Amino acid sequence: MRISVIVDSKNSWFIPYAKQLSTLLQDKHESIFINELTELQSGDIAFFLSCTQICPRHLLELHRSNIVIHASNLPQGKGWSPMPWQILEGKNEVYLTMFEAVGKVDSGPIYKKDIVFYEGHELLDELREKMAQKIIEMAMWYVENFPVEGDKQEGEESFYPRRTPMDSELDPNKSIAEQFNLMRISDNERYPLFFIKDGYKYILKIHKENE
Repeated sequence: MRISVIVDSKNSWFIPYAKQLSTLLQDKHESIFINELTELQSGDIAFFLSCTQICPRHLLELHRSNIVIHASNLPQGKGWSPMPWQILEGKNEVYLTMFEAVGKVDSGPIYKKDIVFYEGHELLDELREKMAQKIIEMAMWYVENFPVEGDKQEGEESFYPRRTPMDSELDPNKSIAEQFNLMRISDNERYPLFFIKDGYKYILKIHKENE
């Protein structure tokens, strides 16, 4: 089969994992990694992973199946940054839902669900690593079992908003323990932690000491 693995942002954290998936698929299939939606060519399966844009319908028509893997228990948790929002809610079990991309965001038929289990100490890189490996596992399963019959989404839907730099603000009057989940999901480079005191803004970065 001809398979495309697409990440539509050149700065995405998921690019190394997308390339890893494409390399694994090359053992049995013709697989390419794509970093621009305009580079899409016809094929059998397209994986849209950690994408930020809605793929136009005429590009979806290039493949027999167009797959998205979203980090929530759809139809709950549609929208932006679902894994960080759930960690902030105190969850240590985060669903991944594999579904068919359609015109409406996060609304296509569901093929498979799985769960990423966290222990409560992981920082952002570790959270992403565990999730990425599960995404690769699910994508490989889909290819091995293709074609797969999907189920229509049912139930009440909910949406997460886009996170912004302001969502990384700490409250200096609260304890570290109270804000630890916020610290876990902070991006040290793009959206670092900060707090404001006496009119001054202070930037914080968090790392684990090497064991």
